[in-house]
Amino acid sequence: MDDVFDVMIIGGGAAGLTAGIYSSRAKLSTLILNEGAVGGQMVLTDEIANYPGVETTSGYKVANTMKKQAKDFGCKIKSNVKIVKYAFDENIKEVELKDGRKFQAKTVILAPGGSPKALNIPGESTFLGKGISYCATCDGDFFTDKEIIVAGGGNSALEEAVALTNYASKVTIVHQFDHFQAFEHAIEEAKNNPKINFIMRAELRQFIGNGKLQMITLEHLSSGNVEDLKVDGVFIFIGYKPNTESLKKIVNLNEKNEIITDSEMKTNIPGVFAAGDSIVKKYRQVTTAVADGTIAALSAVEYLRN
Repeated sequence: MDDVFDVMIIGGGAAGLTAGIYSSRAKLSTLILNEGAVGGQMVLTDEIANYPGVETTSGYKVANTMKKQAKDFGCKIKSNVKIVKYAFDENIKEVELKDGRKFQAKTVILAPGGSPKALNIPGESTFLGKGISYCATCDGDFFTDKEIIVAGGGNSALEEAVALTNYASKVTIVHQFDHFQAFEHAIEEAKNNPKINFIMRAELRQFIGNGKLQMITLEHLSSGNVEDLKVDGVFIFIGYKPNTESLKKIVNLNEKNEIITDSEMKTNIPGVFAAGDSIVKKYRQVTTAVADGTIAALSAVEYLRN
């Protein structure tokens, strides 16, 4: 058992790292526990062009800079851990890891983030990593001079489709509606890119291949017609689900399994706060996650001082 920390942060994405920067800079002993690699969804983003005061850069670089800042202020970070038990009922909060280690803190900030949603259609799990991907940054270069499909119609789908044109010879966006749910600048950029084509009012129904993905089955919703298309790869960007499965009986969640907080990022448990893509909110951007993390950390500081 380590010493009792002032602040324990669950999750090392934009919200968690920001909370770590603020709480450790306030001279509070701070620990970040992260189940995967530090950076969360940021490291999956090929390009960040709308972070105020920062020139266009990669999400990976932003994440690494945040991580360094947090560490420089004294924040401890433990990555690739699996939390199996939460105990938040007492004044001192505790979590237990799969390997048996336990960590305690006076306050907790929950920032587990989200994971890409799957289409859940035949062949998706079979060809994951064999033609199907949820990460343009990770896998884009595997499709150099190839023809690929992007499934989705939000900001992530359009922005990542543009990023994928740096590799692919042709990118076709398949979207179930006749309009996009994205910011106008993202729509314009995609429509103005000569490598990008669009199939609207359509949905993917099946992935087909032999060892690797070779074809997709597509249904045109307006006519009901079904066709098979040869394709080298498919990137799926249809949104994210909060990583709150293990928190269902710990804190209050809404019907979407998002953590319910107030404007100060307080949950229903005193001393437990939440921030980032896992909370109830309309917009999910790096900047909104950073704002959440800031508020959560400052609220934790105030809680401890009072």
